[in-house]
Amino acid sequence: MTTDVTQSLPEEYYQLLLELQELDFVLVELTLYLDTHPDDTAAINQFNDFSYKRRVLKQKMEEKYGPLQQFGNSYSNAPWEWSKGPWPWQI
Repeated sequence: MTTDVTQSLPEEYYQLLLELQELDFVLVELTLYLDTHPDDTAAINQFNDFSYKRRVLKQKMEEKYGPLQQFGNSYSNAPWEWSKGPWPWQI
């Protein structure tokens, strides 16, 4: 499902977006840690676990609200969906 940007977004959209941002934060922090501790297998396992959770959540969001980003990281249905979702300044 895609969202017409002229309509207000449901509260669920913002909750899912917040969860996605939280996962991104954890992944950035783990990446920085792993840059200096590359042999820490527990941290690598955490990174892989959070990466999986992020992929699942991103897929859930895109199925309901359309692509989150472009550059080949998100698939699109026909017709082209990229312009139908909310722009960053509309959130």
